[in-house]
Amino acid sequence: MTSPRKLLVLALAAALAAGAPVIAAAQAQPAAAPAPANMQGSPSELVLENTRRVLETLESRRGEFTRDRAALQRFISGEFDSMFDRDYAARQVLGRHGRGASDADVKAFGDALAENLMRRYGSSLIDFNTRLQVRIKSETALPRGLGVKVSSELTRQGGEPIPVDYLMRRAGSGWRVFDVMVEGVSFVQTFRQQFDSELQRKPIAQVARELRAGQLSADAGTE
Repeated sequence: MTSPRKLLVLALAAALAAGAPVIAAAQAQPAAAPAPANMQGSPSELVLENTRRVLETLESRRGEFTRDRAALQRFISGEFDSMFDRDYAARQVLGRHGRGASDADVKAFGDALAENLMRRYGSSLIDFNTRLQVRIKSETALPRGLGVKVSSELTRQGGEPIPVDYLMRRAGSGWRVFDVMVEGVSFVQTFRQQFDSELQRKPIAQVARELRAGQLSADAGTE
């Protein structure tokens, strides 16, 4: 899976596991170099630390996860809340439909979207290409103090580098991911566009129920 749209699918699946999507596939070398001094304690370092842990778990438990997809789903669910800002991302996906929405409705939508994505794409992590390489390019402030963007570059043999960006914001005493972009294709924008027509016709709570029941599906695209 190396096309940009398929990489977005994998990025979303990995985001549910560690908040540091496609990078997880790139930390395949057993001894990673320490983070540069200017990255230590930064969102960039947090991305690398969490993805190393996820990769190690995927590699050490690959046989188990291949046989037992329920165990894989439990692993993804257990990691999700540590880094991914589910409620804030849900508000971004809802866009104008989320204005004035209750926290309970936003949470229900975010939970249902995450569960739907985990069911559809969680197993993609088992098929990750660990021969990929990643390089952190920069860490820059987002406009209006919204957080930071960690920009990386995913490289593969015989292919052009693929840019992967992670948008992160302060949450409590730490940093959490709220959007992922692969070659400019955004998690938030993808699902905002997908659910816009549904949310024009139905309340948020109903869309959340239909997502949870599998009557609606989050489709990251597989072109």
